[in-house]
Amino acid sequence: MEYSTDDVATARSLQFAQYMYTAMATFWIYDYACSLHEEWTFLLRSHWSKTKCLYIVTKYLPFIFIITGLYTSFTPNENPIKCGMLVNITSVLGMIAATCADCFFIIRTYVFWNKNKILLAAIVGTYLVSSQSTHHTQASGKSISQLCLVGSVSIIVDTTASVAYVTSPIPSITGCYQSSTSDRMFIPFVLFSVFGLGLMILTLIRAMQSWWRNTSRLYIVLMNHNILYYACVFLFSIMNIFTSLLLQETYQTVLDGIQFIALATIATRMHIHLWQTNQCSRGSTSDFVQIQLSDISSVNGTV
Repeated sequence: MEYSTDDVATARSLQFAQYMYTAMATFWIYDYACSLHEEWTFLLRSHWSKTKCLYIVTKYLPFIFIITGLYTSFTPNENPIKCGMLVNITSVLGMIAATCADCFFIIRTYVFWNKNKILLAAIVGTYLVSSQSTHHTQASGKSISQLCLVGSVSIIVDTTASVAYVTSPIPSITGCYQSSTSDRMFIPFVLFSVFGLGLMILTLIRAMQSWWRNTSRLYIVLMNHNILYYACVFLFSIMNIFTSLLLQETYQTVLDGIQFIALATIATRMHIHLWQTNQCSRGSTSDFVQIQLSDISSVNGTV
């Protein structure tokens, strides 16, 4: 039986999704195995707090995301509705993981600016309602607000729910894909790239203002972490803008997932490194005191 060029291209994209989800699972397991000692040292010897709970969610939610992605890609599924629902769940899980990772650095930026509540309100407001514009969705016949977080999730779910999912006609090719793609999937990444660039600029401004007053190792680590993380957010988002515009939907979904996994991994790794640096700066190996991100302002004067 002969298949069309589109069928072959679609089959290749579904195989690409299988390979990439397998690679993400391998990377996550490898990273977890390499950091197992540090991970459990932190979990067992640090105090319980909201920050620690945030860390646990950010660390382990990507595992659920990968499992869902693997199940969707490798399990034969003749029900397009169920398959589309799994794709939506995977997308939302990845977005939540990336949001939790962002929360670490939003709090740090807030503390860098001496807990300026006006700045915090501006950051959170930008993150949640940065672009209050309305776009009409012809496929579903309804309009949605474009929000940086809420709107991004809405765009993903709305654009995926408004089109039909189909499976490959080629035997042994599992997974499903959208029968048509949306031209709005790049919008969330535009919003997140602007958000990341803005916070990186805020961190750089603060670093230039205080570099001569704060030379402690802990403060330098905090600054480096913030700048590096926001640079990653910006670069990943720019990459996904182009993939959303140029590649098929299956490629877009997988590459979006790579961004979510990478940001969550970077955030948790940086948090453990910060915690370890804090122990060294206190000069104590027996009394482990968890640094509370809401109290990092004390770094300005005491560390």
